[in-house]
Formats: sequence, C-alpha cells, structure tokens
Amino acid sequence: MKTKLSILIFSILSILIVSCTEKIDIQLDDSYSRLVVDGSITTDTMSHSVVLTSTSSYFYNQPAPPVTGALVSISDGTQNFNLSETSPGIYRTSPDVFGIPGKVYSLNIKLANAIGGYSDYTASSTLNPVTPMDSVTLKFHPEWSKKGIWEVKCYVQEPPTVDFYRFLLSKNQTMFTDTLDEWIITDDMFYNGNYTNGLPIGYLDQGSTEQGLRPGDTITAEVNSIGKEYFNFLMEAQTELFGSNPLFSGPPANIKGNISNGGVGFFTAYSATRSYAIAPEFGK
Repeated sequence: MKTKLSILIFSILSILIVSCTEKIDIQLDDSYSRLVVDGSITTDTMSHSVVLTSTSSYFYNQPAPPVTGALVSISDGTQNFNLSETSPGIYRTSPDVFGIPGKVYSLNIKLANAIGGYSDYTASSTLNPVTPMDSVTLKFHPEWSKKGIWEVKCYVQEPPTVDFYRFLLSKNQTMFTDTLDEWIITDDMFYNGNYTNGLPIGYLDQGSTEQGLRPGDTITAEVNSIGKEYFNFLMEAQTELFGSNPLFSGPPANIKGNISNGGVGFFTAYSATRSYAIAPEFGK
C-alpha cells in the first residue's frame, strides 16, 4: 500500500512539474546601435590612433562593424591634429605628433552617417605628467611556481599629488601585457609622496613560453600616468571581464566612458616613461 501511494505521489508531482514548464522566447532589441570609441594620445612621438566601431546585435558573431568615412581630429586648444583613415575604422595622426603634459586634449568626431541619432561626438582628457623611474630590477622567486616567478620592481620618487598608474611589460621589445586582462592598474594610496624602493609592478612566469627569461633578455617596464576617470573606466572594465566577487553580487552594468551623445568607450591622454632590466645568469 505504501509503495502504491509513493508511486501515485511521484506521478502527480511529475505531472505538476511538467505542466509548470513554459517555453519563453526572449526578444532582444537589436535596432539601437551606438558608436564605440577607443582612442588615445600620449607623450610618445608616434602615430596616435582612434578606432571607431559600432555596437551590433547580441547574436552577431563577427568582429564589431568598423565606422568609416568619419572626420576625426584631436586638439589641445592651440594645435589641431587631423587623423587619416588608414584602414576601415582606424584613424591615425601623422607620426610626428606627441602630447604635452598639463594640456587638455579634445577628440572631435563627425560621422558620415549618424549612429544612435547623432553625427557629432566629442571627448576630452587631461594629460598628466609622470615622474621618470630611477630603475627597475628583476628578482627571481623559485618557490612561487614549478619553474619560478620573476618579480619586476620599480624604484622612483612618487610625487605628493594624487596619481593613477598603468604598468606594461615587454620582453626584447615585444609587449606581452597588450590586453586589458594583463594590465596592472593602481592608485598611489600606499606610497603617495614617498620613494617606492622596489614597488612590484609585474610578474613573469618562467614556465611560460612568452614570459620565460633567458640570460641577456631585456625587460622594459613602462609606466603610464592616467587620469582618475580613465582609471575608473579600466577598473570597471576589468571587473566585468573577470567577474565580480562575491558570486551573487549585482548584475553587470554598462561601463561609464567619456564619449558624448551616448557613445561607448574612452578617449584618453597620458604620459609614458620607461626603464630597462637585463635578465642575469640564474638557475645554476
């Protein structure tokens, strides 16, 4: 009797579960597109670039559509640099352009065809100075992984102003911190106005084909002084990329950039300084 009752209850529950299942078709609105901007000007003398694309449908599995035929310029209030479209959606200054610390740089974009109801977009960023590094060093930690980890340390007198930094690393002139998930960004809360005396600014895995060092390899450390607004933008972008903690925190949100008229992305101006270290003999 108990067995029959159990079977009956299981059957009823199964019917209820099945009857409560309903197929829901979610209609995603893909009719509204926005301009996406990724641009910068730095203290380096080089061709500075501005990349223009547009947002696309959620189900669009191709690279972001480039925005072509735009008129793009960067101005510091005195000089105006016109950018040329060197490939679809990629606009570059002439190679003799460089930014000057203390100046405010404005980006102006005029589209051939409106996106999101607008043809004109602007953004601005102040180019903050950066203190040249005294030196960088390499310290090997064999116990940190199977084949060891190199710690890259920076020595510099940090100014008493509130500053924000990005650190990039290259090996033999090939940069391997070339994507957002590999950038180290920080403020100067813990060393403001002090001599850093060996601040860790990056790590190299000796077991990695890309990062592993051989005696005589040259490691270049680049420090960028970035503005607070760009620092916050990068922090939010990395949070979205890596996921938030704890697991059940708030849902993802749009990252706040500095492009007008609802544009997405960021135009930034920043200073750059570099220092070098040579990999020593090790492992003997």
